[in-house]
Amino acid sequence: MNAAGPTKGHLERLSDGKHPKEIVFVQCVGSRCNDNKGKSYCSKICCMYTAKHAMLIRDKYPDVNVTVFYIDVRTPGKNFDEFYRRAVEEYGVNYVKGQVGKVTPEPDGSLTVHGVDLLDNKQLKVKADMVVLAAAIEPNPSVRQIATMLTASIDTNNFLTEAHPKLRPVESPTAGVFLSGVCQGPKDIPETVSQAGAAAIKVVGLLAKDKLLTNPCTAKPDELLCNGCSACANVCPYGAISYEEKLINDHGVRETRRVAQVNNALCQGCGACTVTCPSGAMDLQGFSNRQIIAEVDAICR
Repeated sequence: MNAAGPTKGHLERLSDGKHPKEIVFVQCVGSRCNDNKGKSYCSKICCMYTAKHAMLIRDKYPDVNVTVFYIDVRTPGKNFDEFYRRAVEEYGVNYVKGQVGKVTPEPDGSLTVHGVDLLDNKQLKVKADMVVLAAAIEPNPSVRQIATMLTASIDTNNFLTEAHPKLRPVESPTAGVFLSGVCQGPKDIPETVSQAGAAAIKVVGLLAKDKLLTNPCTAKPDELLCNGCSACANVCPYGAISYEEKLINDHGVRETRRVAQVNNALCQGCGACTVTCPSGAMDLQGFSNRQIIAEVDAICR
């Protein structure tokens, strides 16, 4: 319907170029599913885009009937519910609460939508010239490679996770990595723009400083105890641990040994390496085993 689009502003079926008279929108296709065939999360933007498209169609082509099958209409933003109500009350869009079981192609080129109306408790068969699916938003498959490269956290749905959903919504658990947009989860344009601005301010706040403060509670290896097993490096989520050959003086015996080295600029003090190290060579500065035991002894006196 965009004048600069491929159909020069005309509403057409891509299959044969005919003008549709009956259009059905199906919501939550692949979203909010309970089995392994779809995504468990809500894609968030579909309800408003469907209302917008339905209103545009009805405004330009009042003779076209528009039906929307939905599970729930989710309109959480400012004036979003009023926008949806306009589609129903002013533009006559028919909203049907119920899911679609299947869509059957007919010999004449039309489609039969088999659905259910939960409010009237009855089965429906709607003949349509065009069916529009609101498919689930999915992250790009390459996001796992990016997350590995940046040592950023990722959830089971392949969305990048923030450090804290309320207090640090645009920061990644990895220092210096910030998030904005749909890489973190489904978002609409206003939310994406505001989050991008917040992330930019965080970056400017870092670059404007002459010096950066790092976390003092970082891991520190005891080279005399380290046996170079690489267990700590394998569990470090930030890639802060490496190994090098060093000349160690162990009670008068000088020998070359493979020992762990910690990059304090990368280490976030999570403590994963300290509990993994089989020889007990890795400790957190400020939270070493000796210090913790001393605190416990002091409390028990």
